[in-house]
Amino acid sequence: MAKPLRFRYAPGSWSEARVRNELLQALQANIGAEMRDPWYQSPTGFDAVRFEMDNGDVALFCWDDDAGYWLGNTETPSVLWRTNKQGLEEVPHPIQRWAERELLAQLAEESPWLDEYPHVSWFFLPVFLSKDGRHTTREFFHDHAAGFPDAGRDEALSFYEDLLSTGALDPYRETMAGKLGTSETMDLTRMTATMGEFNAAYLLLEAGYDVTPEAAVTTGHSIDYRASRDGDEEASLVEVTRPLPPKHRAAGSPITAIRETAETKSSGQLEEHGGGVTLFVDCSSFPDDDWLAIAGEQPEVRHRPAVVFRLRPSGHVEAYRKGGLPLDLGDAVEWIDD
Repeated sequence: MAKPLRFRYAPGSWSEARVRNELLQALQANIGAEMRDPWYQSPTGFDAVRFEMDNGDVALFCWDDDAGYWLGNTETPSVLWRTNKQGLEEVPHPIQRWAERELLAQLAEESPWLDEYPHVSWFFLPVFLSKDGRHTTREFFHDHAAGFPDAGRDEALSFYEDLLSTGALDPYRETMAGKLGTSETMDLTRMTATMGEFNAAYLLLEAGYDVTPEAAVTTGHSIDYRASRDGDEEASLVEVTRPLPPKHRAAGSPITAIRETAETKSSGQLEEHGGGVTLFVDCSSFPDDDWLAIAGEQPEVRHRPAVVFRLRPSGHVEAYRKGGLPLDLGDAVEWIDD
């Protein structure tokens, strides 16, 4: 599986002649390519070109007297194979900004339905234009409402646009976006589970917490979030799981579904951690009838403390608690266990 978009940093002296001889010719020989001017002005002090391949792939390259920067969703020319990879935020900002303008314009041309959602487009750009995942990740938002049942595409996109426009998750874009995966095969289970982490972030942010994804702990694991806010003596750790509704799994009832999924977490990673983690069970994949059954019984989920919640694209959250929560979620949720 290819990875989300990353730059390749190629130190050394580059010129247009070298670009043609070592990059363009290799691409033309293997898949067919044209080298064109970029759509936007190149970064100050750099020359830049845009490669457009016969199969729809695209790549960008800019260079000065000291180094070149390559970014693309196509095969990498062999001269760049041993170069170091750098994340979008690791390269100089003018280069990042130029490349993102180019690719966002490409995305808008290919998927104009994303035009109304600039933050979603930017945040998920590393996978929306990845080599293997550029079709499946967009299809997940377009055809599957990002995992929300009984909701339209625009409802789901509007919700995530509002969440991402806060900027709270910007520093973690590559980590969070990359969790959607970059596979040519649609994996609804993984993608929906990934959006459960965004749903948990929404809940924590609405409650006034700052969140840090992939919080390292002493067992060598990473917990989904460290949540903290002014006035708290110490941060809280939150792990997220998102069960599938019964129609998508062998479990015969929604209650069995959440118990089985939560047990996977509690008997594995959380057990090894030895306590101190709040489990968030995101039931946002469940349609109304299934959630009503869960809300009516409010079953244990084999871990305490836990929050079992269901989020709708309107931002409304219903939830119940098990055990004493170290988190104060306040008015961010409608508690059904009061």
